[in-house]
Amino acid sequence: MGFVLCITTILLAVLDSNIVSSATVPIVRDLDPVHGVDRIAWLIASYQLAATAALPLYGKLCDSLGSKNVFIGALATFLAGSAVCGMAQSMGELIAARALQGIGGGGLMSVTMVVLRELAGAPKADGDNDSNGDRGREAERESGKGDPGGKGDGSDRGGNIGGVIAGAGMALGPWIGGTLSDHAGWRWIFYVNLPVGIAVLVAAFALLKLPARTTRRRIDFLGAGLAAAFSTTLLLVTEWGGQQYAWSSPLIAGLLATAVLSLGLFLWRQVTAAEPILPLSLFTVRAMRNGFAIQGLVGAAMMGSIVYVMIYLQVVRGVAASSAGLFLIPMAVGMAVVGLVSGRLVAAGWSQKTFVVSGTVVASAALGLLATLTTDTSLWTVRGAMLLMGLGFGQLVGQLIQLVQDTAPAHQLGVATTGVRFFQTLGSALGAAVFGTVLSRVYASRGPGGPAGGISELTGAAHQQALHAFTSSTDVVFCCATGVMLVAVFLATRLPGAVVRTQEA
Repeated sequence: MGFVLCITTILLAVLDSNIVSSATVPIVRDLDPVHGVDRIAWLIASYQLAATAALPLYGKLCDSLGSKNVFIGALATFLAGSAVCGMAQSMGELIAARALQGIGGGGLMSVTMVVLRELAGAPKADGDNDSNGDRGREAERESGKGDPGGKGDGSDRGGNIGGVIAGAGMALGPWIGGTLSDHAGWRWIFYVNLPVGIAVLVAAFALLKLPARTTRRRIDFLGAGLAAAFSTTLLLVTEWGGQQYAWSSPLIAGLLATAVLSLGLFLWRQVTAAEPILPLSLFTVRAMRNGFAIQGLVGAAMMGSIVYVMIYLQVVRGVAASSAGLFLIPMAVGMAVVGLVSGRLVAAGWSQKTFVVSGTVVASAALGLLATLTTDTSLWTVRGAMLLMGLGFGQLVGQLIQLVQDTAPAHQLGVATTGVRFFQTLGSALGAAVFGTVLSRVYASRGPGGPAGGISELTGAAHQQALHAFTSSTDVVFCCATGVMLVAVFLATRLPGAVVRTQEA
């Protein structure tokens, strides 16, 4: 039952991280038909930003208070945010409500991964650095009894299936969002969370049994605040810089200085704090260090590809929101199939590096194909690119999280898991903001004038010019996403050959 609750929760969290992408057009038409398109990036990024800011704190809370208590708190926050989103009367209100929802949603995904690990019988941290869980796992590694290939390990099963469900949810979210917005109204993409989430909340109270924490750890609230300040100001720079405000403006310069200062203070705090929120010792492990970076790059590329494929289909090709979401089914199928296959092969002894390298290469090829879109590209080409993308990302979603969990010390399982999620959500938020800025600026330089949201109101030659300009602008976005994934390819080749349950940590 606990496993079912976790999978349901992962679906809720992942679906809501991108369910808005195919419903942006109906939302804009209802709340702000004139300037709403220019705020789409904020609508998407606010959820990811809030999730990113809260993630480091969630990890430490799990290691201190126990994952069940944190899981319940995150779910309650998520449900409150969902209710407020459904009642929003303006784009500003909806963006703020999405931030509240993101605070809970960010915790759901990462904390649920910790819960899955504990339900599967992973080491039960008791608060001591040299806990029995750590010593037992190290002894198993040295003796070879710790199932070095991962065969039959329940934690592998939970991590792989959780990753596959998360990946499928990323692809299916826009389709569900489009279907609900077309047939029930866009507000139901948020209201639908309430009955499911309340049922999970009640079941978690009654049925979820997890190891209790016998030792309370200090919570580095200052470190968490500095991490939130850094991620927030960095996103504001990427969102406003060169668009609402000149790069040389005092506001952008001040935000950039604040981001640099808060990052420096955060790093200082992590070195000096008795219980750091994100221990820098984790970065001394090559597998974890590269895993964090790759996960961030994957988050940026995946979010950008899903959002802007949906926008291309609706704005350029005139596809309805629900029909546009159907184009992500090939991606979902590819992710589910290759995720399950790669998980079983890793359990049989294959190196995780093999799939991380292969996944980044295939995803890069898919994004490169999307960068060739025109106003009359065959829609089957788009479907093929999405299938190829699923085959690439499906090799990455579960394996990267499991890679980090396998190399983390038992008493730092929470901060390690939320750490990798921190980089993914930060990458997703920055990707949405940067790609949105790129699209707006390129379209402004190539279009007939006016915002992109006014394309449907144009006629004749101006309409055709606007369509070609918008298509070429999305191509630039996909070229940028391809470059991001090529960097991930390079980092993947730098992973150690054997990364499953190493003793580096």
